[in-house]
Amino acid sequence: MEDTEANSETRLHQLVKNLTAMEKREGALLELSKKRESFPNLAPVLWHSFGTVAALLQELVAIYPSLSPPTLTAHASNRVCNALALLQCVASHPETRTPFLNAHIPLFLYPFLNTVSKTRPFEYLRLTSLGVIGALVKMDDPEVINFLLTTEIIPLCLRIMETGSELSKTVATFILQKVLLDDFGLQYICHTAERFYAVSTTSETHSSLLSPFE
Repeated sequence: MEDTEANSETRLHQLVKNLTAMEKREGALLELSKKRESFPNLAPVLWHSFGTVAALLQELVAIYPSLSPPTLTAHASNRVCNALALLQCVASHPETRTPFLNAHIPLFLYPFLNTVSKTRPFEYLRLTSLGVIGALVKMDDPEVINFLLTTEIIPLCLRIMETGSELSKTVATFILQKVLLDDFGLQYICHTAERFYAVSTTSETHSSLLSPFE
């Protein structure tokens, strides 16, 4: 058993190291994203390893030019979604969630949420990006809500609730619900009539999407 755990730990550190080597990065992204449940300490290792988070952010920024005009390929979408899956691990881990927020890393995802193309590569990209935000709000941490309210997450979620696929609508609705369940989030949305009207009308239209989370 100890040998198996040691081998697993060695493999994890080798894969994380490979993320900083451009010629090995794609394979490491794929394997780590597929096996992330097998590495319980993946998030701290990713966060504290030199250059790893920068490498993941490099993957995100590299596809920005493909967003407008919309030229994102399925291969490029899959690759960046593997990077997003690793960032989701970091976002959901109690040790790394706060530094993840303090570094404002969620903002790197907002260009993906702001896309409108309905092709599969873009829909997969939006859904995976929403998954990172969903992992943050799932922790019921007021710090997360306070951070998100300083960004444009509310209008982005409202638009996805109107125009996204069923899965994207569901995750965007979940995020909005978590904001509403927070006292500060509810106060923020009720602060102006315009905010309250936008949220209430969209939420009423898509109220059936809340049922999986009630």
